[in-house]
Amino acid sequence: MSVFGFLGLKILKPRVPLALSNFDLFFTSVSSATVSSMTAVEMEVFSNSQLLLMTFLMFFGGEVFTSMLGLLFSSSFNLSQNQSLKNRVTTNHIPQVPHNPNQIEINLVSLKKKNELGVDDRSSDNNIVQDENKLGELKHRSVKCLGFVTLGSTMVLHLVGSGLVSTYISIVPSARQVLRNKGISVQTFSVFTIVSTIASCGFVPTNENLIVFKQNSGLLWLILPFVYIGNTLYAPFLRLVIWVLDKVMKREEFSYIQKNYKEISFDHLLSGVHCWLLVATVLGFNLIQFVLFCCLEWNSENMEGLNTYQKLIASLFQITSARHAGENVFDLSDLSSAILVLFIVMMYLPPYTTFLPIGDDTNEKKKEKTSLKECLLFSQLSYLAILVILICVTESKSLKEDPLNFNVLNITLEVISAYGNVGFSTGYSCKRKLKANANCRDLCVGLSGKMSNKGKFIIIVVMFFGRLKK
Repeated sequence: MSVFGFLGLKILKPRVPLALSNFDLFFTSVSSATVSSMTAVEMEVFSNSQLLLMTFLMFFGGEVFTSMLGLLFSSSFNLSQNQSLKNRVTTNHIPQVPHNPNQIEINLVSLKKKNELGVDDRSSDNNIVQDENKLGELKHRSVKCLGFVTLGSTMVLHLVGSGLVSTYISIVPSARQVLRNKGISVQTFSVFTIVSTIASCGFVPTNENLIVFKQNSGLLWLILPFVYIGNTLYAPFLRLVIWVLDKVMKREEFSYIQKNYKEISFDHLLSGVHCWLLVATVLGFNLIQFVLFCCLEWNSENMEGLNTYQKLIASLFQITSARHAGENVFDLSDLSSAILVLFIVMMYLPPYTTFLPIGDDTNEKKKEKTSLKECLLFSQLSYLAILVILICVTESKSLKEDPLNFNVLNITLEVISAYGNVGFSTGYSCKRKLKANANCRDLCVGLSGKMSNKGKFIIIVVMFFGRLKK
């Protein structure tokens, strides 16, 4: 899919007549397909056709779509299992022909005795198989039904979200003027942004991401629910939709889905208790981030020009995007180091991290004693540490000559952001260079966009590693 996206971006002409390198186009394609939103090219360079291609890449590469594919394969597997059960029922009705004449007489005597006692082994066996067959068919219908629910809810979310954003921009002059000045159509912005948000990608058609809309609190309010639903709270949302459909339609498939979520083996289908604990965990993390962010950044340069209400909404949106949407309303390079470290921790945590006080029997059985060497060898943190070191090696010249842009903290943020498929970056600024350079040009790209091709290649590896870490 990344190769297909690269070829499409290469063939389609950009809006600005600019010679884009093949490596940067491939980097952008990988970033879209892995929903990482690591930027190496300014977004306003791309034409509407290229933005449409990136929209498809984000949709097909998003967790919701890939989970629907998993349900499709699971449904096909269950169908084949049901067919094998039917074959077992059919073969049980076929009488076995004995090869020995003496065995015929013995079988006749035993059959006569069983008939006198009213015992029929075949009927009992067939009843068991038929019950298994019915359960298999119910499971198959339930998985198929869950697939339709996932697809339907996804389509509704995209349509409603795009409609709400489009309506807001059409009504509010300040938001409409921003897009008019940049030459971006309202429809393109609305669809692209909502698809990116639900896929937890973080791409926005504007160079500054959502920083230009930080005063438009209404727009942030409209996008915020889709940030939650597209990532950390997707499982509770799906559970709620199934519960409502069960109450309204009274179909046995919905009841089976809720009671047998483990049998279905769908990553986003959790128990009711687990969903409540997940909601509590998400709200707890957000509360901690919100308090720290407001305490450290309330009077910072990022907050200039905002009233109290706008500061609160923008802060809430920013800390929510850290897990794992990646959309920005503030310049991360101006944030304090403590907040950046906090964001690194939040980006590393999986979306469904919970303080779950319930033991999992399946995990208990799989626990084995492992040596310290094995723990270090297969630890994802060890891989990430190695990748950070490799980038520090490839960008050693920049680390020495431009330490305010290229430093270990910024590189670590870039790597963890790529691993978590978030897209946060401190970016690059010519003002932070120790030695003034007249040829330096500020671009609205991530720090990885200013790295060498070797550094970009490592970031590509990290993006794939993060997307396939399950």
